[in-house]
Amino acid sequence: MRWAWRQFYHSMATRLMLLGLVLVLVAVVVRYFALSGFLREDLSKVVAEQQLSLARYAAADIDQGIVQRTKRLQQLAVAAPRHLDPQDPVWTRWLSDHPPEAEGFMGGLVATGLNGDVWAAQGLAQALRPDAAALAAARQGEPYVGTPVPAGEAREPMLPLSVPILSDSGAPFGLLTGLVPLSSQGLMGILLNSQIGSASGGFLVISPRDRLFVASSRPEMVLKPTPPEGVNPLHDRAMAGYRGTGVTTNAQGVEEISAMVSVPSTGWFVVARIPTSEALATVGRIQTFVLRNAVLAVLVFSVVFGLMLYWQMRPLFHAADLAERMTLGELPLNTLPVARNDEVGHLIAAFNRLLVKLNAQQAELQRLAHHDPLTGLPNRNLLADRLEQALSQARRQRQAVALLYLDLDGFKPVNDALGHEGGDQVLRAVAQRLVQTVRESDTVARIGGDEFVVLLSPPSAAPTLAAAQAVAQKLIEALAAPFEVQHTHCRLGVSVGIALGDGHSTAKELMLQADHAMYRAKDAGRGRYAVSDVAPA
Repeated sequence: MRWAWRQFYHSMATRLMLLGLVLVLVAVVVRYFALSGFLREDLSKVVAEQQLSLARYAAADIDQGIVQRTKRLQQLAVAAPRHLDPQDPVWTRWLSDHPPEAEGFMGGLVATGLNGDVWAAQGLAQALRPDAAALAAARQGEPYVGTPVPAGEAREPMLPLSVPILSDSGAPFGLLTGLVPLSSQGLMGILLNSQIGSASGGFLVISPRDRLFVASSRPEMVLKPTPPEGVNPLHDRAMAGYRGTGVTTNAQGVEEISAMVSVPSTGWFVVARIPTSEALATVGRIQTFVLRNAVLAVLVFSVVFGLMLYWQMRPLFHAADLAERMTLGELPLNTLPVARNDEVGHLIAAFNRLLVKLNAQQAELQRLAHHDPLTGLPNRNLLADRLEQALSQARRQRQAVALLYLDLDGFKPVNDALGHEGGDQVLRAVAQRLVQTVRESDTVARIGGDEFVVLLSPPSAAPTLAAAQAVAQKLIEALAAPFEVQHTHCRLGVSVGIALGDGHSTAKELMLQADHAMYRAKDAGRGRYAVSDVAPA
């Protein structure tokens, strides 16, 4: 199991599979984040434009409602009594002739002097006193939108609107103020009951002058102070005059897409806002869709790519298995089958060519290890191996082994005269004559510079001394004929030592006996043979 896991871990197919999976996962991640970022940015722009449109509509509606009520209040101020004592009951009668409900001021009306003294009042406005800013605006002959206040037992938010009362000469001498419920239709009734998204979305009407939430889709925020600076950066910018869209985190820690639009007649601004979690919910659904399909794509890719990879790599797996079995000795060395003419097939074909070349080189190395590189005859190593085999056979069959040790006579003068190249040609010619003289079953070996050995293989009967002497004589006669080398005739002789051995002789002993016999032949005059005086047991 451990070996199989190691093989799987180091498999090229496994690495290719992992590489493919990594590429697919990288593509999925890049696609996921790139698509998510694009959709988020694009959808944020669309939602921001929608919020801006809503804020513009709400701001225009509020502005129209306040302008209309201010104009109606101005019309009432024009119809107010002139040059009368402010303490005269005529003011009360006049207000009675103009019921606040009929005039659109459900909270009531109050007429005051420029010093703040009340002349007459109706409804909830009886408890209202104009502030210094309203009086200052009246003295300048300008209408004034006051700070919303809670009024009555229900503490309903009311908006005070003030206009100056002018004398016949056009000089302001009084102030007429009407209270309008913020929830009135045509003012903020629809806005207060509107909601964008969940409970955290909707509209806000903010007065920067009063740092107050004038109105809100969330009732608990109405007439509450705005958050301090630093809590909401986009709110801080809006309070400083910025109008437009943006993404921010509100005081409750909810990220929102907001749009700010001014209400011209009041100095207020309207905020339309929606949580990004709702506005960009489509992005989340698309992300889930992309991830779900990415998982499916990875699974499909793994199966399809794995099958294709196995089909493509199957010849390579088969070839690797055969090569492994060859290295373990389970199969003989042979070329591998080429299934297809693709890259794998080219690789296997190249391996086959390399194997053929290695086999040829191995055969050549084997030949060089056992043959003389100059003459091609067996060398000392191969001779020793064959001599051991012959002695083993002699021990089993109780036969003799005949060994002839040859040393050329007069080779040095020829080599000196012709040079090394000429001497090598002579040695090759000598080897050829020796091979032609003996039988194919006999072994002719070169064991030194001009030294050769002939191992006579036994025929049906063991070789005798007479047979060995006859072979030696043939060899002497064969080498007595002149050699033609480099257009020159040269003569050589040979001294031969003969040794006979049996199963009790060793290869080394037999070689020494033949060597000693050869030197005795040289001492006797060369060009002849001598027999070892050590007879086989």
